[in-house]
Amino acid sequence: MKEYIEERAVEIAHYIIDHNATVRQTAKAFGVSKSTIHKDVTERLRQINASLANEARKVLDVNKSERHIRGGLATREKYKGKHLY
Repeated sequence: MKEYIEERAVEIAHYIIDHNATVRQTAKAFGVSKSTIHKDVTERLRQINASLANEARKVLDVNKSERHIRGGLATREKYKGKHLY
């Protein structure tokens, strides 16, 4: 694995942990795709630093379990004050 990819994977993990960031937020911050973020954290980082990978994975798992709530809140906010009937 190339050195810059390893460095990016570690930086991504630290960003996710420090900012409690979602995959989408992290992808936007680093200018890469969501699938790159996912692959860096789940596959590449495990080879580099397994404990850091586990910490980042915990944050992502919490975010994944809460995403349906965030989506509902976003929808409610979008239609707040609009009468649909």
